[in-house]
Amino acid sequence: MKLRWIFMLLCSVSLLGTSCVSKKKFYEAQKDLKKQLQDAEYQIGKTGKELNKYMELYATCEKDKQTLKGEINTLEKSVDLRKEQIGDLKAQIKDIQQQRDKQLTQVGDLTVLSQQANDNIKETLSQLEKKDEYIHLLQAAKSKADSINLALAINLKGVLQKGIDDDDVNVKVDKTVVFVNLSDKMLYNSGSYTLTSRANEVLGKIAKIVQSRPDLEVMVEGYTDNVPISNSCTKDNWDLSVLRSTSVVRALQTNHGIDPNRLIAAGRGEYNTLASNNTYEGRQMNRRTRIIILPKLDQFYDLLDPSKVPD
Repeated sequence: MKLRWIFMLLCSVSLLGTSCVSKKKFYEAQKDLKKQLQDAEYQIGKTGKELNKYMELYATCEKDKQTLKGEINTLEKSVDLRKEQIGDLKAQIKDIQQQRDKQLTQVGDLTVLSQQANDNIKETLSQLEKKDEYIHLLQAAKSKADSINLALAINLKGVLQKGIDDDDVNVKVDKTVVFVNLSDKMLYNSGSYTLTSRANEVLGKIAKIVQSRPDLEVMVEGYTDNVPISNSCTKDNWDLSVLRSTSVVRALQTNHGIDPNRLIAAGRGEYNTLASNNTYEGRQMNRRTRIIILPKLDQFYDLLDPSKVPD
């Protein structure tokens, strides 16, 4: 509207200049109008820059909003996992307490006993007390292991979720171990046991977490579908599954510095399936590599040795 008004004013001044205004005044008026036109154009340019600035701020806010949503989703999953573990522990404690109460009730029902029987009862109660202490020790150890595994699983999910589709990787906790299931298409070429560049990138992320926990061992299990395979390098799916697991173990040792004394390679062939091999989707799900992060066996057996119970 302002430009339109300036244009009309210029026309009017031009008409006046031809009729009754001196040439000098006409030029002065023209010069003044040009300045106003330049000022208007400057204001329009300034307004456009401010508009672009606010649009960039809006885009940044939208990006931050999506990031926060992802973080909230991750936290909600970890809380649900923790609640499930707490529920399992409560059920175990309740069962142990019921067994102890039942034993104490049976002992209390004995009313007429000889001195020797009384001594035997005292010995039994003493053993029950030690057994109860040992049970509490095992519960504490299990609770500690569960907490460590939960933290380990959350760390793995946080490290692996960037740049990896949900269908390609799955992390979960089962009892005393953490499982990382990796899809076949992400790790190898079809029918091959040679690792892709993307596989080494993913294994590098897992290796960083494993290196921070020297008290854990790593077992790698290879799985295939039931489609027969036979060539100069592989006789059948047993061979392929073992070769794939050893490829992963070798990469963890050679490329990522994991101590080979902590590594175990295993092949499961076409067995232990997750889905039916009668469909393409089922076969795709069965072709996988599972990395199992578990405590060292000597540490686990120490928990079961009564002589290791502290006084």
